[in-house]
Amino acid sequence: MNERRTDNRTHDDEAAAAVSRFVERFAAQLVQAGMPRMPARVFAALLSSEQGALTSAELSGQLKVSPAAVSGAVRYLAQVNLVSREREPGSRRERYRVQGDQWHNALLERDTSLRNWQTTMREGVEQFGLDTPQGRRINETLEFFLFLDKELGSLMERWAAHRAEHLGD
Repeated sequence: MNERRTDNRTHDDEAAAAVSRFVERFAAQLVQAGMPRMPARVFAALLSSEQGALTSAELSGQLKVSPAAVSGAVRYLAQVNLVSREREPGSRRERYRVQGDQWHNALLERDTSLRNWQTTMREGVEQFGLDTPQGRRINETLEFFLFLDKELGSLMERWAAHRAEHLGD
């Protein structure tokens, strides 16, 4: 009986170590891409969890950080639409969930920002004029945002078709 418990514990320890390696590796890549470290770790932990959802206590235990660190990370991730909060049924505790389509949703949210930036860039071009260095730089930024806006719409349509074909959604 003792052997079985040791075997299970060893297997559980190995599985936890594998999850930890994935979380830290992916988090490091997200940090390198510009995401703050703790939100990157929380996001990777949620992404790699079986249910795609964990409580603050579960995240704190897994990542060996304080609940306050988890709270700040979740606040950031919710602002950029990468996680959502939900109440645990029959409890006051919240669970944090990563959705399967989080990247799609985050990009769609960026669409609003992109349009706001376009408006500001247009105003900048008008204010400085195309005959000034800053006006030309601002206009290049505007053109880039216009290009992204056009391409993101097409890209999202292609993603929906790809997702339906390959993931059956």
